Amino acid sequence: MNPKHQPTRRGVLAGAGAAGLAAASGAPAQTLQPMLGIYPTRSTSSWAFYIAKEAGFYAKNGIEARLEFGLHPVGLAGLIGGEVQFTNYSLDDTAAAAVRDPNALVIYSSLLSKANFALMARPEFTTVESLKGKRMGCGRIGDPPYHYSVGLFKKYGLAAGDLQWVPTGTDTNARAQMILAGQLDAGLITAPAWYVLEARGQRRLTGLQEHPDLGVFTGLTVKRSWAAANPGAPEKLIRAHSQAVHFLYTEKKSAIEIYRKYDTAANLADCERMYDDIFATSAIDRVPLMPKWAAEAVTGRIGGDVPAAKTFDYQRIMDMSIVRRLIAEGFFTGLYGDSIKAEQTKLMETGYM
Repeated sequence: MNPKHQPTRRGVLAGAGAAGLAAASGAPAQTLQPMLGIYPTRSTSSWAFYIAKEAGFYAKNGIEARLEFGLHPVGLAGLIGGEVQFTNYSLDDTAAAAVRDPNALVIYSSLLSKANFALMARPEFTTVESLKGKRMGCGRIGDPPYHYSVGLFKKYGLAAGDLQWVPTGTDTNARAQMILAGQLDAGLITAPAWYVLEARGQRRLTGLQEHPDLGVFTGLTVKRSWAAANPGAPEKLIRAHSQAVHFLYTEKKSAIEIYRKYDTAANLADCERMYDDIFATSAIDRVPLMPKWAAEAVTGRIGGDVPAAKTFDYQRIMDMSIVRRLIAEGFFTGLYGDSIKAEQTKLMETGYM
């Protein structure tokens, strides 16, 4: 494990809830702002949402949050329609929507920059190339696992048309079961679901971890007009998620307990392995500035299906000004101490404005 993230135990959950703290002190409880957040995947990219809710960081920052699971495109459609206030969508999805209407959505922070995906296949397939012409699962054509898979196959000389794509309309856990049942030959599967497949004799051919240039990014995404009408809300969300990420890196046992509440198919051993993978690679962003090279990674994946993405100015959907101000104000050094400063400096030089 990376020593800069060495977990500590505090004995109580941080951020026990603003209303409860106010009641205990005799002070009037603050009015919380209701918000609905949609998370499109039960995986590490949603972990900060889970912790912000269960450990009280939303409430601590004045938010009455309700979280719901919704496969793509439920979250983006809900944002645009006004029913949903925030999501943790992949940059691939947000960019594909933004090229059609660059004024509809805005990304205020990064949430994850490395994804624990594995290309899992039935045991008779021994190489990525051997999947040519075979049944490859995805939630739907054009969703993030589809685009990640297309980018991955390109590295092995395979085009999208070389696979039989099977849209399942389901999440990664269901696709994993379909591989076991022989309904799919392969699929790009997130942890901890791919750990289960591996333990049951399925073959891991490669993973996105072996190809860091592919870059998997998720960001806090909201509707631009909602942010304008609620000028303090994006900062509340960024603070809550950042405090949740700090909790994740310092409270392993509690963080895993929270994760398993939302992903009931995940067992304890697999969640511990997933946590250790995140811990070792700093996959979940401590300083949530989206790096500029993320656009190159996304364009390389979706440019074939969305040609307008090749010339799109990603700065139009990025607003990192709140994160940059929080850096300047010492918010992240207050969470992590001086050890975070080098990380901040690097991101300030390479991140979006």
